[in-house]
Parts: sequence; structure tokens; C-alpha cells
Amino acid sequence: MALYITDECINCDVCEPECPNEAISQGDEIYEINPDLCTECVGHFETSQCVEVCPVDCILVDPNHTESAEQLQEKFERLTA
Repeated sequence: MALYITDECINCDVCEPECPNEAISQGDEIYEINPDLCTECVGHFETSQCVEVCPVDCILVDPNHTESAEQLQEKFERLTA
């Protein structure tokens, strides 16, 4: 599954540079995660780096973009090919 950022985001800017796929960007009001680029760090790290650094725990699994671990791995391979 891709991740998403809730409206509890405080725009602290610590998540964006941690994303190896450059899936995080500043939106109109809060940071946003592009589900087409988010692999939950599969292929890069053991855990989602943005979740690890978020001081307010506002990055959650996006129920609108469900993907298996295999699909996330395939997306990683496609993005890094």
C-alpha cells in the first residue's frame, strides 16, 4: 500500500528528503505523497523512512491504494530500472 499524510501534518519538512523515490512533495497546505511513486521504501529500507522521522505520526497506510509486498517490490523495480 502507498502511504498518505493526514491533515495533522505540521509542515516540518523532515519527511520529504527521506523519501528515496521522491514521492513526497509540498502540497497546497500540507505535504503529499504520490501513490504512483510510493513503495513504502520496499527495495530501499526495512521500514518506511518518512514514518520513522515524522514527529507527529501523521503518515498512515492509504486504504485507497492497497498493494501487496510483491506489488510494492515490482513498483520499486520499475521505478529504479
